[in-house]
Amino acid sequence: MIARTVGTVAALTLREAARRRVLRALAALTLILLALSAWGFSRLGAEFGTLTSGESRLAASQVLNLVMFGLSLIAALGTAFLAAPTLAGEIESGTALAVLARPVPRSAVLLGKWLGLVVFGAGFVAVAGLAQILIVRVTVDYWPPHPVAGLALLAAQTTVLLTLGLLLSTAVSPMASGIVAVGLFGATWIAGVVGSVGAALDNEGVTQVGTVSRMLLPTDGLWRGAMHAFQDPGVLGQFGQAVSASPFLSVAPLTAGYLGWVGVWVALVFGLAAVAFRRRDV
Repeated sequence: MIARTVGTVAALTLREAARRRVLRALAALTLILLALSAWGFSRLGAEFGTLTSGESRLAASQVLNLVMFGLSLIAALGTAFLAAPTLAGEIESGTALAVLARPVPRSAVLLGKWLGLVVFGAGFVAVAGLAQILIVRVTVDYWPPHPVAGLALLAAQTTVLLTLGLLLSTAVSPMASGIVAVGLFGATWIAGVVGSVGAALDNEGVTQVGTVSRMLLPTDGLWRGAMHAFQDPGVLGQFGQAVSASPFLSVAPLTAGYLGWVGVWVALVFGLAAVAFRRRDV
């Protein structure tokens, strides 16, 4: 019974997400970014005739990370504003009352909505990210060393943000929850850049800013792991310690311990969302 409810709610959430206007905006922004990157990489490919093969790989991997950040930002905006009205909007409109009036556990409804949004976010990252990687392959003949791992980490980043969006939507209005989620995403990225600069300058106090922010909200940590999966290994040898100060290059892959913390973080935040949703009047 519960499994059927979860599956039904997940399917309905996917169908509802496909009808929202934010999805059209998301698709339009993605197509524009892919078109601009295709043009940019084609121009970059024309200039590679004056570079060595190693230099061309370094340039391609750095620009790819920059474009992938654009895709991750679009995914963050889309999932945040899709997750925001999932609960708060239905509660305000009275739709949630019609569903919850039946003998259906609220936790099952919440899990179904979460799964639907996760499938949507992961699907977007997989399709858009693969399209971008193929564009790079065709235009400049560069293939990242670990594309599957990189796309999986970007999908995990999306999952983290939409889980946060669900928690916020149990407490505040749809618009406010979307704005707060995206604002925290941007603030964490900036804190990560500050921490990277601190690491490059060997300033422990500033470095801790990035470390703490990546623990509180793992989106930036996952992004840095994805960058490492996309970038050419020769970057570290070429730029050395200066890589740590760059917002679009990563020094090392993510550890198993950090990935485990991401799983715990998602479970904790989802648990808080379930408790808040159970106690909220509809």
